[in-house]
Amino acid sequence: MSNYDSDGGSDNDWEDRGDLAWNEFDWERYLREQDEAVHRYLGFYEACKASTDRIDEVAELMHWDSAESETDDPPAPGGPDDGADDAEFGDSSEVYTLHKNPIFVSTKALCLSLKRQWELIAVDPTKVPQPIAVRLLVAIAHTEEQAVQAIHALDFGDYAMAVSLFKRALSGLNSTLALLNDSTLVRHNAVITYREDAVPRLFDLREIWLRVIAECREESDRPVDDEN
Repeated sequence: MSNYDSDGGSDNDWEDRGDLAWNEFDWERYLREQDEAVHRYLGFYEACKASTDRIDEVAELMHWDSAESETDDPPAPGGPDDGADDAEFGDSSEVYTLHKNPIFVSTKALCLSLKRQWELIAVDPTKVPQPIAVRLLVAIAHTEEQAVQAIHALDFGDYAMAVSLFKRALSGLNSTLALLNDSTLVRHNAVITYREDAVPRLFDLREIWLRVIAECREESDRPVDDEN
């Protein structure tokens, strides 16, 4: 969908795997590559965060604006050597899982940055009241969980369910913003610094999800073509 097209054709990809049969080691390598995609997204985001169009700019850098983005992703930094044992491992670029979904990657990356930065503050009771520190971490985790469930529904083509779950994720996001505006938090310098960096990321998550919701509704309202 736009730069965040999730239509990876998961059913067809699995049907077209042919003789591909991976063991645990193969899948671990594949998952590491997808983990690198999350970190690559975050690196691009940090480089573009001063731009008002950073969402679209990062999508372009991730090559998600291409119709063939599912198979043409750039190699992950620190990934396996090119052609080292492709015959045994198979071509991972031809295998689609949820981990390659652009919305999944962007959501995981931004939520990772939100949690990672807050954890550095939350462990110190002199920087933030511990009950609120825990509540904020729980709110971010709950928001991420709802969004991931929505992306699962999206991948299966259940657009109405995806919209409902994204709306739950947006509700969790609003709760996170409310906590960051809590009067007991904004008195702490460490929280003020965190908030300045976190709020734009939260609004970027909202923008990504709202775009997907709009396109899910378009898909749901589209007349079903005749079989002929």
